[in-house]
Amino acid sequence: MRWIPALALIACGSSSGNAPPPQTFTFGPYHLAPAQEITDQCVSATLHNETELAINAVELTTATGFHHSNWFFVPDNRYDGADGTWTCSDRQFDQANAGTAGGVLFAQSTQSPHEVQQFPKGVAIVIPPHSRIVATTHLLNAGDTPIDVPLALKITAIADVTTKLAAMSFENESIQIPPHRVSKFSIECDIGTQSRNLTGQPPDFHIFYTLAHYHTLGTELSFEAVKGDGTATTVYDTTNRVGDTLGGAITPPFSMSGYEKLRFACKYDNPRDATVGWGVGDQEMCVLLAFTDSPYVWAGGDINIDSPGTGTDTGAEIDFTHACALITAEN
Repeated sequence: MRWIPALALIACGSSSGNAPPPQTFTFGPYHLAPAQEITDQCVSATLHNETELAINAVELTTATGFHHSNWFFVPDNRYDGADGTWTCSDRQFDQANAGTAGGVLFAQSTQSPHEVQQFPKGVAIVIPPHSRIVATTHLLNAGDTPIDVPLALKITAIADVTTKLAAMSFENESIQIPPHRVSKFSIECDIGTQSRNLTGQPPDFHIFYTLAHYHTLGTELSFEAVKGDGTATTVYDTTNRVGDTLGGAITPPFSMSGYEKLRFACKYDNPRDATVGWGVGDQEMCVLLAFTDSPYVWAGGDINIDSPGTGTDTGAEIDFTHACALITAEN
């Protein structure tokens, strides 16, 4: 999962008139042999929309064996070819380019077979006319018998939009999870200074939805807003394990007014004999995706694999911290 460069643009616009009926796109089923893993497969569906689509809800339905998927919207002249399933490299698909050309629509919790991304009334991700949906997929059969895995994505549009959302993403690629220990990796990002540099004003936006992404060693992702005096308030926290839903709506939406920084941390419990780093397969990740009503797209963290440092051993766990590099783009 790699969101950071994929957040360069989120489409702007408005929606009016009558909303179209919900649309459901189906793919597969995909046959997986025992222990088979597929990481280079993409799917696409052209929307044939002559006007903007304001997406208020996204619902994904699949089954055991579907490890993860990242969904984007792009102009319908990108990644030309038949809709359905195709090899990502055959059309030079790249998540960074997809995000730059369009925006982020949805991300699936790790190994979650059913998930709904639902925003409040009037709140939506706005997709421009003449777009298509494209996704990267990651399939993994961890069992010892063959399986067939279906995939369906349903999008629901609304007619009257009061709030347009932009994506926010942070990740920490500098994770080196020690063997036989609990460990936590934290990054704190100075949103306040960047906001003043951009607008001359402190942060004043709301966080509507948050999703965590980690693999089987992950036990928690915490997301906090920090005031100037160091006081922290939890925005979102998950102790769910892989296979459970790792995302959810923030109700009511969290206001960043009065806060200066955002801090996210991933915690792991590694029973293995080897150190585990960033990657797919038996490696780990630490990613946070959110949607906000900020006039800017926010992204950052540590997007290059680096040493996490020596860490601080508290006895119960080893805590690592890393500097935050912020990326912003006008929404």
